[in-house]
Amino acid sequence: MTTEQVVVDAAIERISRGQLIRRRFFRNKTAVFGLGVIAFMFLFAFGGPYIGQWNYSESDFSSLLKGPSASHWFGTTQIGVDVFAQTTRGLQKSLIIGLLVAVFSTGLSAIVGAFAGYLGGRADKATMWFVDLLLVLPSFLVLVILSRFYQGKTWLLLVVGLTIFDWMITARVVRGLAMSLRERDFVRAARYMGVPTRKIIFRHLLPNMASILIIAATLNVGGAILAETGLSYLGFGVAAPDVSLGTLIAEGTGAALTYPWLFIFAGSLLVLTVLAVSFIGDGLRDAFDPGALRVKKSTVS
Repeated sequence: MTTEQVVVDAAIERISRGQLIRRRFFRNKTAVFGLGVIAFMFLFAFGGPYIGQWNYSESDFSSLLKGPSASHWFGTTQIGVDVFAQTTRGLQKSLIIGLLVAVFSTGLSAIVGAFAGYLGGRADKATMWFVDLLLVLPSFLVLVILSRFYQGKTWLLLVVGLTIFDWMITARVVRGLAMSLRERDFVRAARYMGVPTRKIIFRHLLPNMASILIIAATLNVGGAILAETGLSYLGFGVAAPDVSLGTLIAEGTGAALTYPWLFIFAGSLLVLTVLAVSFIGDGLRDAFDPGALRVKKSTVS
């Protein structure tokens, strides 16, 4: 081995896995663009109300259905409500719901899938039977039926409903990984040393699935936002007087051609947010698994 090779190997050893992942991620221009868009969305959603002139529930009866102006940056609705204030509030709600559903569903899928895959036997069969049962249920229809129990009360119940039907596929992936990892030497050694099952799962299995869970959580944000928007658009999600991107799009759809400011701002923010989350998810997948990027490029070529 040459001296140059030794120097190169030493330099590679000094670079941690986290640093390599960050480097790969930030080399992906679309992923960086998506990260910038999401940062802007949060800044706009939570900082916008402080620079806006109106509250989302206030009405300016001297400006009914007016286009964008100096006093109403995004225009007003039929009853004089400021569209800018409504849009920032709606984006806030959609982002919060998307993040909460992604975190809760990914956490639930990690715990259930890891326990099922590690324990195996009857526990695994019973868990997978329950997962398959939830998968065949028409989740959207069930949430529509249950909407009368959570509408008008608290939007957190909507988060619970979306979480219940958003964890099963990831749980099956985690189960397969757990079944593979339980045969590794470090897991066997922990088991032979009498380490409790709970500690083995949380200290050995789940940390080794961190990359998959991070990617799943990121992609679940976009799916949750779309699910909430769809329910709210049809009138089964966030209810008045509160607003979300779905309710704003529903209110502005009928006037999209005549009064486009009622629709275009909320619709554009929804598209940009979901696309940005998708770009981030793809970037994380390529950063954690560079082999997948090479396969994707060879397939395209």
